[in-house]
Amino acid sequence: MSRKLRVGIIGTGNISECHMSGYKALGDEVEVVAACDIDEKKLAKFCEQFGVPNKYTDFNEMMANEKLDAVSVCTWNSVHKDATIAALRGGANVICEKPMAMNTAEALEMLEASKETGKLLQIGFVRRFGNDAEALKEYIEADTFGDIYYAKATYLRRNGCPGGWFGDKTRSGGGPLIDLGVHVIDLVRYLAGSPKAVSAYGATFNNLGPNRASGKIEWTVEGNDDPYTVEDFTTALIRFDNGFTVSVEASFNLNIKKDVGNIQLFGTNAGCTIDPDLEIFTQMAGKFVNVKPCDSVALHFTGLFEREIKGFIDAVNGDAPCIASAEDGVELMRIIDAIYESAETGRSVEITR
Repeated sequence: MSRKLRVGIIGTGNISECHMSGYKALGDEVEVVAACDIDEKKLAKFCEQFGVPNKYTDFNEMMANEKLDAVSVCTWNSVHKDATIAALRGGANVICEKPMAMNTAEALEMLEASKETGKLLQIGFVRRFGNDAEALKEYIEADTFGDIYYAKATYLRRNGCPGGWFGDKTRSGGGPLIDLGVHVIDLVRYLAGSPKAVSAYGATFNNLGPNRASGKIEWTVEGNDDPYTVEDFTTALIRFDNGFTVSVEASFNLNIKKDVGNIQLFGTNAGCTIDPDLEIFTQMAGKFVNVKPCDSVALHFTGLFEREIKGFIDAVNGDAPCIASAEDGVELMRIIDAIYESAETGRSVEITR
């Protein structure tokens, strides 16, 4: 049997536990031997919980001392670039959580480091590994939808800023667009065959402030004394080079009845909604019909990150292609930058390369 891959994790917040679950599921294929975090208390708790032997508060020191085959970057967004480049140049393949970086310029630096070192850089677009995405891909490849020319990508929370660094623009880069919208924008672009964006028009609003009332917040981070300097809500229209157009809405806080997370695709042969299950709208024998698969294809979070981490390790080992490449990460950063620029200027922004 080939040797275990040695893995390190940079950043030990909530999302790192999802990565750890994925590595644990691989059994003897990998061994997480090191973890890094600037918060020593949180780092110690993480390493004790998961049996990680080596602790570091500096990722450069970790890369100098440990010979690692793979690294998960799970820090806040402002650290993604430096941590990823350090890990790549330290000889490791990297999976970096989404968004890839704070902006396109940083993402391009990361891509260049991956090319220079010859190491894999995968971006944490976990929705690509969902069972719903897999099912929709099968329908699309069977030409169920024909030419997909329009999509709606929606991720709305009524009371859902996780707090901490998520609300601090200097560390997050933005609010629900860069945190939530990135998931659904990437998913519909992936399903549509990964065209290149050519323009975006967007608007952002910060009218409500951080979480109001006492409603349940499912995803939170420690500490609520951080500044809240991001948007509450973003809406945008994105055009791609093949004519494909996407409408996106994302919110941390919005006066709606309940949280909404769905995508809709519209093609020349059929359309569909995943909300959360799949329903297809088409016509047969001259009549409109709505079709539901006999088996539910609603997204199952159980096993989701395990599939993503397995995909990463398979790509590292050369057993499968990477389906969430650094190039895809750069493309999403171009889109996000354009939407934020449009929101600031009030004009549509052309996306150039």
